[in-house]
Amino acid sequence: MAVPKRRQSSARRDSRRAQWMKTPVPAASPCPNCSAARMPHRVCESCGWYGPAKEGRVVVQPKDKSSAQNNASENQ
Repeated sequence: MAVPKRRQSSARRDSRRAQWMKTPVPAASPCPNCSAARMPHRVCESCGWYGPAKEGRVVVQPKDKSSAQNNASENQ
């Protein structure tokens, strides 16, 4: 198994770890069901749809903003 010959300095380690911030944000694509913007390969937040228009399905029930606020106020 390969083992590093010398210890890597903290400056090199930190500069390597700082690069994750430079990754671009994935482009949003329209949902085939409701046309809302959504991340690719993720469930649509507005309608709960996943997959292409013909073969897709509702995976999770969409969250209603009004019912979510009512549930939060009841829990307090």
